[in-house]
Amino acid sequence: MDIINTRLLSQQLNATQLKTPAEVVGWMAAIQAQDYRMMRWAVAMRMKNPSLAAFEKAYNQGDIVRIHLMRGTWQLVTREDLPYWIALCGKRSAAVIKGWMNANKISISEEEIQKVRTIMASLMHGRRNVMKAEIAETLQSQGMGMDDHRVSYHIRFAEVEGWICSGDLDKTKPTYCLVEEKIGPLPQVDETEALERLTRKYFMSRGPATMEDYMWWSGLPKTLCQQGLAMIADELNVVNINNDSYYIHNTCRHRGAKKGGVLLLPPFDEYLIGYKSRYHALKPEHTAFAHTNNGIFYPIVAVNGKIVGNWKPTSKDGEITLFEHDVDCCRESLDTAFTQFSLAKKGKAADSKR
Repeated sequence: MDIINTRLLSQQLNATQLKTPAEVVGWMAAIQAQDYRMMRWAVAMRMKNPSLAAFEKAYNQGDIVRIHLMRGTWQLVTREDLPYWIALCGKRSAAVIKGWMNANKISISEEEIQKVRTIMASLMHGRRNVMKAEIAETLQSQGMGMDDHRVSYHIRFAEVEGWICSGDLDKTKPTYCLVEEKIGPLPQVDETEALERLTRKYFMSRGPATMEDYMWWSGLPKTLCQQGLAMIADELNVVNINNDSYYIHNTCRHRGAKKGGVLLLPPFDEYLIGYKSRYHALKPEHTAFAHTNNGIFYPIVAVNGKIVGNWKPTSKDGEITLFEHDVDCCRESLDTAFTQFSLAKKGKAADSKR
């Protein structure tokens, strides 16, 4: 089994079948969105015709939203999936956030949370673009001044409870709005149904993958991941490689990826962050080029699915550098990949590799 080729197809990084940002995010279940600017490319590059303008439209009208969820970190999710992931991951993410607070010796009472929520609700009512700085200023004016970290914790708790989400897209800074006003009241869903839904979507979009990969990505305990796998067992094939069991959804494609394909991946892309073990795509000796030990991921270059270099999205020519020198890739292919990224930023059709 060619793990790299199948993952490229599953992740819609080659021979994509998806046309809209909502289709991409829905297929992936959630897309890591730590980097506010480059999360747009993480979605766009998985579309038949990559366009950051299409991303902005979908984001502003609430087809997709940015919110703290799995592992207490930022993700993009669809409006349809949001109630499921809140039901399954919300309380667990809140526990992760409380762990960070305890480590920093910060305590927030329920009384404080309710007071802050009242102030935030009044500030956000009827608006789609409230920034964190404005929240902090308003709290200060209401006699509840606090430092930046404490404001962040209040925002995160409000997100994991499904109370606020991303507002309209800004060039550089996140905005916030009320979920009820942007998406509508979230329906109550069953946690068991949500677990089955998440497990299916994960292995459809990231297979072949191990249970340990799924546990890492979802942040769910082993017992729940085992339950999820049992729920969809009749949809999965299992292949043992190097004493590890890889699960492959029966809908996974195995043909369609093009040889010689160059991908300019954004920081925190699901191609790496979607798995606990990344050695299939990234040589252990090159790990420092892709991410730090404390979880900061860099923009990376993949050729035929192998991570071989870095690039700079903000530069005029991409400043593409290769740390793996035995690469079957010409300069023209690298330049073409950056041209596609540049066209997508301008909102123009860019289907050169599709």
